[in-house]
Amino acid sequence: MPGPIQSVERAAALLRLLGGTGRAIGLAELSAALDLPRPTAHGILRTLREAGFVEQDTAARYRIGAALADLGRGGPDPHDLRAAAMNWADALAGATGLAVQMGVLDGHAVRVIHHVFRPDASRQRLRTGTELPLYASALGKCLLAFAPVGMPRARDLDMHPWTGRTVVTATGLDEHMAIARRRGWASDLGEYEPALGGAAAPVRSTGGLVVGALGVFGPVEELFGTGEELRRPVTRELLAAARAVSRTVSAHP
Repeated sequence: MPGPIQSVERAAALLRLLGGTGRAIGLAELSAALDLPRPTAHGILRTLREAGFVEQDTAARYRIGAALADLGRGGPDPHDLRAAAMNWADALAGATGLAVQMGVLDGHAVRVIHHVFRPDASRQRLRTGTELPLYASALGKCLLAFAPVGMPRARDLDMHPWTGRTVVTATGLDEHMAIARRRGWASDLGEYEPALGGAAAPVRSTGGLVVGALGVFGPVEELFGTGEELRRPVTRELLAAARAVSRTVSAHP
């Protein structure tokens, strides 16, 4: 049976030490307290800092980082995610001519935390703060496909038909998830609202953890071509924007 991984044990010890002192501690004091070579302690602290689990002040002292609080609430603060996405979401709306939304898991639904109107004179309703079904929306299906460990199981979802195209069986939903993972984005072809569709790509934090979904939305015929494939220019812009938001989120865990 494999033994414990030493680097993980050391990282845990450093976090316990920082969390138990209530003050910032320098590298020399930390390495001495744990009997670690300074280069070893520094390497572990640097990795923890990049993950947001520790913070370093201007005097090169370390303290517990804000990202540890995210573990208790299931992910980064939605306000921080929204701030990270705003500029890229605006640019995505401008490049595609479509509405843009960002969503996060909220129980058995997805909650819209940011919404950019499509850049035209059409009548639109602000969706920020609204909840969408996980199984019938592009944002929700994206979270189900790319963050399955943290999501409700299909059999636990109350799936009922919003439109004639809504998938309401676990088997059908699993098929949609497999297609989404193969493509790199999830789709909604009028499954939540008739004639309105969307496509969403995952937003990832440090280490590749999916923390949200970024999507474009509009009339189905504007989004999809033959074979229910997202139009190539829209696909390109959506995936590029999702990667850009992911880099921003990872840089400020």
